[in-house]
Amino acid sequence: MPSAPLAGRIAFFGGSFDPPHLGHVAIARAARAALDLDRILFAPVGAQPLKPQGSSASFEDRLAMTRLAVAAEAAFEASAIDAPHGADARPNYTFDTLRRLRAELAPGAALFCLMGADAFFGLRQWYRAVDLPFAAPVIVASRPGQPLDQLPAALPDGLQLHSLERRRSGGIELRTFTVSDTGGRHAPFYLLPGLDVEISATAIRAQLVAGPEAAAKLVPQPVAAYIQAHHLYR
Repeated sequence: MPSAPLAGRIAFFGGSFDPPHLGHVAIARAARAALDLDRILFAPVGAQPLKPQGSSASFEDRLAMTRLAVAAEAAFEASAIDAPHGADARPNYTFDTLRRLRAELAPGAALFCLMGADAFFGLRQWYRAVDLPFAAPVIVASRPGQPLDQLPAALPDGLQLHSLERRRSGGIELRTFTVSDTGGRHAPFYLLPGLDVEISATAIRAQLVAGPEAAAKLVPQPVAAYIQAHHLYR
């Protein structure tokens, strides 16, 4: 029997998740609290267009680790919606994934696109970047060392941000904007500015060369056990 369509307030959280770490979980927790989200879909990307060299771990391993990373959170779910496109090896584009996901949601459901500031500052290079904020309102979570006062300059040409309000929701600071384009489209845009989680998947992979215990405090324990059992990142 097919599963029921997702309802409520849903956030798509895409990325390599190579491996999924405690920083990813912290970002998702903050976004859920600040925006009263019902579910967050952690979606490992099959083929990252801006990383032609690919991921260190296979899609299957990254999806399995993501399932383990979020298993303890009832509102979090690992999703295969961004799986590789079969034998043709076409890249996965977030814009296309969001359109496909929206078509699968229940009537009245609200869809958001959650990303870290590191991903957002590369938005100009994304496929259909000008259209993406209108496919689903964007939630940007801050990362250490990335000045968020430069956020408007990172927007693709033709987009503008208009500040609306600052408030605390669920104990998390939330800044709300409107993003607009030259064609008259408007959409909400959200910023979580206080999440200085100093964890990077690149740094974790470098530490894991020395053995799984080196990053034990940076990834959920079930993920560390999976990495050790499957001899990943050696």
